Amino acid sequence: MADSFSKKENFKKKLQKQKEKALRREERKENNNKGKNLEEMFSYVDEFGRITNTPPEKRDEISLEDIQLGAAPIEAEETTKTGIITFFSEKGYGFITEDRSKENVFFHQNNCPVPLKKGNKVSFEKEKSAKGFSAINIQLVK
Repeated sequence: MADSFSKKENFKKKLQKQKEKALRREERKENNNKGKNLEEMFSYVDEFGRITNTPPEKRDEISLEDIQLGAAPIEAEETTKTGIITFFSEKGYGFITEDRSKENVFFHQNNCPVPLKKGNKVSFEKEKSAKGFSAINIQLVK
């Protein structure tokens, strides 16, 4: 029996699709990214935020000793501070306002060898206590 016209046309279409598929496969093989050098696959960002293929200039190496982890180091403060007594209670406690930072620091008269009163200019040392900073070694300044 002879093939009909539509069977021949369908067969031709099928062969044409197979040829196109083979061509696409060959094209993919030629243009694939596999086997590229590692340096060719890198992209870089320049100082203006643009993506480029050129690597940035080499800069000085950073040594591990220069890197500081954690919080910034605390600068050594002067130990003796000065201020004015802004509040003093009959019970023996009060507050000193520091001259530089204008911060109020709690004190008790047990930390002072001489009697104090409101308005006195004093020098003192700050100490961390359970409830914040407190003044110790309080001396009158003349």
